[in-house]
Amino acid sequence: MKKKKYDVTPWLFLAPSLGGVILFVLAPFAETLRRSVTDTMGRHFVGLANYGAVLANDAFRLAVKNTVRFIGVCVPLLLVLSLGLALALRCRALKNTQWAEVYRTTFLLPMALPVASLALLWKVLFAQNGLVNAAFGTHCDFMGSNAAFWVLICTYLWKNIGYDSILWSSGLDSISTELYEAAAVDGAGAWRQFTAITLPNLLPTLAVTAVLSLLNTFKVFREAYLVAGAYPHESIYLLQHLFNNWFLALDLPRLSAAAVLMAGVLGILILAFLRVL
Repeated sequence: MKKKKYDVTPWLFLAPSLGGVILFVLAPFAETLRRSVTDTMGRHFVGLANYGAVLANDAFRLAVKNTVRFIGVCVPLLLVLSLGLALALRCRALKNTQWAEVYRTTFLLPMALPVASLALLWKVLFAQNGLVNAAFGTHCDFMGSNAAFWVLICTYLWKNIGYDSILWSSGLDSISTELYEAAAVDGAGAWRQFTAITLPNLLPTLAVTAVLSLLNTFKVFREAYLVAGAYPHESIYLLQHLFNNWFLALDLPRLSAAAVLMAGVLGILILAFLRVL
């Protein structure tokens, strides 16, 4: 019996992508993992000493607390608000209104704005002598107080709600209208249809939207850094600030150990979330 010839053609097409992943993803991660268990020069093995130093660091604990708090507040809010917006745009009372048409043409505008322009807008609005204080007659130092956290939350929501509403809309479009028609014939109201038909069928969309929203939380560092610098108010001192400061100080052992820790925790959380869904 003649043996089947092994076809290498698919691997030839995959080779450029695999080479890029190995060179720019796997190799740097392997080097980061090695650096996390060596000294500053990367020559001598120090075991878990770098991990112990990271976990005992006050700045690291503050950054972790703020990052967890930020994610825990903004991701659920974004998911709920963007889903509500997607449902509102499909509502008959709003579907063909002028407001809905304007939104459909501008929903991705916040994502298209350059980060530097957005940072300038922050300064104009939220400075002590900015437009917000002038409009309300207050003297709040938004970026120098705990209010900075909520400014960051609002910025994240404003920038990502349009994108997430489009993801929800694609999930809603995949649900057959026949299910709603049959439920209406059986006497199911709008809320019953939402809980029994819409939500269960949106679970795959929820998984994708939640993961993308989680990853987008780490991009908000750009605006926070441009407005408040490397050492902002402690309420918005995030892991990205810590990593940036350790990188500038060439503290590679602690930086590598912290990166490995956070990558591991983030990966476990995403896998657990997807498994539950």
